[in-house]
Amino acid sequence: QVQLLESGGGLVQAGGSLRLSCSASLGTFNHYAIAWFRQAPGKEREGISCISSNDDSTFYVDSVKGRFTISRDNAKIMVYLQMTDLKPEDTAVYYCVPLTDFRCTGAGSLAQYLDVWGQGTQVTVSP
Repeated sequence: QVQLLESGGGLVQAGGSLRLSCSASLGTFNHYAIAWFRQAPGKEREGISCISSNDDSTFYVDSVKGRFTISRDNAKIMVYLQMTDLKPEDTAVYYCVPLTDFRCTGAGSLAQYLDVWGQGTQVTVSP
């Protein structure tokens, strides 16, 4: 079973940037679209972005569009989330997860994920 490891979180001031990384233990990770989710304190986990297996399509929810960029390097079995212009409301634990399909076609894709969760990485944005 694939194991995921998120890293790159930290404490940053509003307006700052962070780059999250997601690595996997299994090469077949590259066959899947990958999504980033986040869970803020007291809130449900929400999908915020995804990328197709061959890097030809991406999706972002409105709250992060224009500020976050998802990318992947299949040779390294890595997926990244570059986050800029961070806001206090971005404070959350961030997770990466494979989707059930190789495509990322929109918001509907974020509902089709494999139930394989890593430990996540904490992002805290101070005002």
